[in-house]
Amino acid sequence: MPPRTAKPPNVPWARDKDDTLLDLRFKELGLSLERCPELVADVDRLNDELDAAGLLRFRPHCWLSSEWFCPDGIPGIALPFYLAHPRLIRLEQSQMLTVEGAAPRQRKMILRHEAGHAFCNAYRLHRRKRFRELFGSVSQKYPEAYKPNPASRGYVTHLPAWYAQAHPAEDFAETFAVWLTPKQRWRKTYKDWPKAMRKLTFVDEVAAELSEQTPPVRSRKKVETLAQLSTTLREHYRKKRWFYGDTFPDFYDRDLLKLFSADPKYAHRPTAASMLRSYQAELRETVARWTGTHAYTIDQVLRDMIDRCKELKLRLAVPIHQAKRDATLMVTVQTMNYMHAGHHPVAL
Repeated sequence: MPPRTAKPPNVPWARDKDDTLLDLRFKELGLSLERCPELVADVDRLNDELDAAGLLRFRPHCWLSSEWFCPDGIPGIALPFYLAHPRLIRLEQSQMLTVEGAAPRQRKMILRHEAGHAFCNAYRLHRRKRFRELFGSVSQKYPEAYKPNPASRGYVTHLPAWYAQAHPAEDFAETFAVWLTPKQRWRKTYKDWPKAMRKLTFVDEVAAELSEQTPPVRSRKKVETLAQLSTTLREHYRKKRWFYGDTFPDFYDRDLLKLFSADPKYAHRPTAASMLRSYQAELRETVARWTGTHAYTIDQVLRDMIDRCKELKLRLAVPIHQAKRDATLMVTVQTMNYMHAGHHPVAL
């Protein structure tokens, strides 16, 4: 395993400004997983976890692509390009306001989830009657968005936003990830969740059955490798921002008027727009953490709020600490209401 101080790949664009970097095509980045010691170490750790769980013949192959995914029918995992270099992590942060998988713990969680997809593909588990009884048919169309029920005990919770509820394939991948996580006492955690427990027990039983069986699907095909992608980073991020930024409703004026006021008696107070702008990053991160919604989506909401506050000429009518608290609550409630209405985008 490489040391934590392992140097990133030596690339000619490492010092380029964002505007120059965005004009590069994926295939021009000159990156591969083998050149990224820290990511190789992450994959090795995943394989160690699979060994420890008794899956001795299952080894998903991995490569770099534009995003996290596991192709249909392929027992492999694509990792996002931005994790391959600190400069690309900074670009992802500047473009999307968050970096999915940058934190080691989150990266391990996503790898376990994707390994669940790869495991299902490797052994064609979706063809089993019991699989369909517990999780449903993976052939059903993926929704553009889904309506999670946070109170449900029929699904495990692993990735944010109750992602197991997005689709039967995600349900299995999340269940597998919980089962695979070291020191995860799933039998105790989910003992009062009968349906989720049945799913976990299924994974446990199937893993024991297939422990030393060679997977019937052994394809090492790599889909959409960086070398195959001619898309520029600029176009990639334009589409990605549209996906996360075009799915949120407008805020109603009455919501803002509960927090701020246009009454002339508050003319000496700071503007609502300046207050929200000052706490924008903190509000965004807090609401993203509470709701599991992508930070970019929430940021679009906050920008709309700031613009509307300017149009209405709103100012603070309460102490700053109260306005900050109430604004956080309002954005959180609106986010949750929208998710529950069935508009949570499916990304992974």
